[in-house]
Amino acid sequence: QLQLADAGGDTVQTGDSLRLSCAASGGTLDGYTVAWFRQAPGKDREFVAALKWRGNTYYADSVKGRFSVSRDKASSALLLMDRLKPDDTAVYYCAVGRPILSAIRTAGMYYYWGQGTQVTVSS
Repeated sequence: QLQLADAGGDTVQTGDSLRLSCAASGGTLDGYTVAWFRQAPGKDREFVAALKWRGNTYYADSVKGRFSVSRDKASSALLLMDRLKPDDTAVYYCAVGRPILSAIRTAGMYYYWGQGTQVTVSS
């Protein structure tokens, strides 16, 4: 069974950059869609970005142009975050699944989840 470990969260200043990683064990990410979600205190978990196996990427409007999702190796993926804002403060989770395109932003469509990594952006 695939297990995911996300890492790279930190406390940074507005305008800084961070790189989050998602490492898979027990298998590879081949054939899967890799996505990132985030959850801020008191808010629902929200979609951030997704990378389909064939390379198509999808982003939430709030991060488009600032965040970039990529596959690092067969068993890891990255979320590069630039020009961070205080509104980006949240726990970030990587997720893996095979959602249909219309459901790619739906958390329930993903089978495997990382444990989350905290990103805090101070103003």
